[in-house]
Amino acid sequence: MQAIPYIALVSALAALALAAFYYRNVKSAPAGNERMVSIMQQIQTGARAFLRQEYTWVAGFVVAMAILIPVVTGVALSFVSYLLGAALSAGAGYAGMTVATMANARTTNAAIDGPAKALPLAFRGGAVMGFSVAGLSLLGLTFTYLLFVEWIGTDDAFEIFTAFGLGASSIALFARVGGGIYTKAADVGGDLVGKVEAGIPEDDPRNPATIADAVGDNVGDVAGMGADLFESYSGSIIAPVALTAFSLGLTAEAAGDDRTIQLLTFPMAIAFVGMIGAIIGSFAVRGGDSSEVKALARQLHRGTTVAMLLTVAGTLVMGGVFFGDGDLFEAWYGLPLSVIGGLVAGWGIGKVAEIWTSDHFKPVKRIAAQAETGPATTVLSGVSAGMVSVAASVGLIAAGVLIAYWGGQQTLGDDTFGGVYGIAVAAVGMLATTGVVVSVDAYGPIADNAGGIAEMAELDPSVREVTDALDSLGNTTAAIAKGFAVGSAALTALALFKSFEVALENADASFDLSLDIGSVDVFIGMFLGAMVPFLFAALTIDAVGRAANKMIEEVRRQFRDIPGLREGTPGVEPDSAACVAISTRGSLREMMAPGALAVVVPLVIGFIDVDALGGFLAGALVTGFALAIFMANAGGAWDNAKKYIEAGNHGGKGSDPHKAAVVGDTVGDPFKDTAGPSMNILIKVMTIVSLVFASAFV
Repeated sequence: MQAIPYIALVSALAALALAAFYYRNVKSAPAGNERMVSIMQQIQTGARAFLRQEYTWVAGFVVAMAILIPVVTGVALSFVSYLLGAALSAGAGYAGMTVATMANARTTNAAIDGPAKALPLAFRGGAVMGFSVAGLSLLGLTFTYLLFVEWIGTDDAFEIFTAFGLGASSIALFARVGGGIYTKAADVGGDLVGKVEAGIPEDDPRNPATIADAVGDNVGDVAGMGADLFESYSGSIIAPVALTAFSLGLTAEAAGDDRTIQLLTFPMAIAFVGMIGAIIGSFAVRGGDSSEVKALARQLHRGTTVAMLLTVAGTLVMGGVFFGDGDLFEAWYGLPLSVIGGLVAGWGIGKVAEIWTSDHFKPVKRIAAQAETGPATTVLSGVSAGMVSVAASVGLIAAGVLIAYWGGQQTLGDDTFGGVYGIAVAAVGMLATTGVVVSVDAYGPIADNAGGIAEMAELDPSVREVTDALDSLGNTTAAIAKGFAVGSAALTALALFKSFEVALENADASFDLSLDIGSVDVFIGMFLGAMVPFLFAALTIDAVGRAANKMIEEVRRQFRDIPGLREGTPGVEPDSAACVAISTRGSLREMMAPGALAVVVPLVIGFIDVDALGGFLAGALVTGFALAIFMANAGGAWDNAKKYIEAGNHGGKGSDPHKAAVVGDTVGDPFKDTAGPSMNILIKVMTIVSLVFASAFV
């Protein structure tokens, strides 16, 4: 089994080679006429400028943490893996953003010939992001494992390995929050003034916020989402490795017996199987002649389905290979069932997201119908739909945890370690097909940008019809990917929490972490933990509101002060750069407080009372998961209810129900693209910070 990290590393290189192949494929497609190319270049310039500034700001935090970690924990080389995790996460986001801003105009141009050409092109653009994320993450993890465990063999090898996840989390936290604030400030400001006040179409070239909105799709929903899933994928593999190492008190030198090696490398074997499945699945996505959203969905889901089926088959094979020795393990099928249970639970959460956010199901149609009685009932119906979806998702997670725990005990024995290890590898299963899941997610922003370019370039309305169908599907695929991410966050955080408990005991043999809710410090910690996701969400939503307020004032000013702009006088152009600058300044300034909250609060509580920190992490996990599902699905439902009305239902565009739906969509924007997606990062950042600094607390 010692060859498994090398095999996984080779599969990571194969994923990166596929990303390069898709990049060349997208680049070779024609970008359209001069106007389309000009708009594409403006979006590229704005997105690159923002990411450069964002990474410059975040670099200061990363350097500070790289110094703090070895000083406080005493693990000198931990800064190496921390910086590697941060650098690869940032690189994956930048690579995905680069190709997404190149694929948008090309997708618009392909849409002239119909969805058969447009959908595969948008998917391939997203696939560069997907396989960059999965490939760079697995490459970095396997290299770090080989370097510190196999080649150098340092005493603190597994503490160093764990720091990779904290590096990935550091970038993901700020990239998701900063990008989310940017994109929603532009989107909310542009919609409220353009569609509601001025009565002009979405993405109209007269609206000065349109370019900023398109830039935001790329920095938030591509680069931010990529960093988010990079962190999720990395954390899911780190959790079972850390759990094994800390539970067995391993150093690199002590990790040599057969049973231990198999437990350490099994997560990498599942990652390898999932990577191969995702690579093959990506080639299963085709176009089709129909522009019906259902038909388009079948094309995209085919890739995910193929990847999942191959992963299930490969997992069963790996289970027999790893755990077939009856002298070392009990039932060989237990842990494979844990992995498959996680994969199915993730698919189920994604299916819940599809049911509650697609306009082919009752929840979205109900919200659209409520729009006939005004914005208030539209908002209320969206809130209730999001809340109901939480119940279904929690049920799936509970079932997944039970199956995974049972499976771990079947293979490793009837004790807590075996059960929690099963839960940890279930998270790996849930994200094993990350390459294709992220590809389908990143397809959405590309399709959204393609629609904007069609509108701004004043192409034939039939082109916008095709891109709107692609975009409507993109809202649903985004909700599905968020379901995978937050579901894995719950499982990964639970495994990391157990690792944190064991790490405390390893640091001080006399210490025993208490989670007795009758204990006042644990009880207070639970309430503080339950509070933080709400505070975090409030900070990010307020940040969107403040930045959007400035955007609204600027758009109103330009409509008022630039003669002929609102009327569409030929030759009169809006000052898009001013709106891009407002979103950039607002998001960079506003992202620091929520980001610092996630790192500072667990450290402060941990140095005061470790039992309170245990309760804190438990409270944050439960409320963070529920909030993430609620906000992601409510926001997606409002967005697609608006699109359902724009398709000609309940009065169509410009009607009073449409205006009410725009208000609902505006409320949902920071829910689904800023606060909601940040929750899963928040959960894991606080847990992995606690794990990395565990020895310092006692």
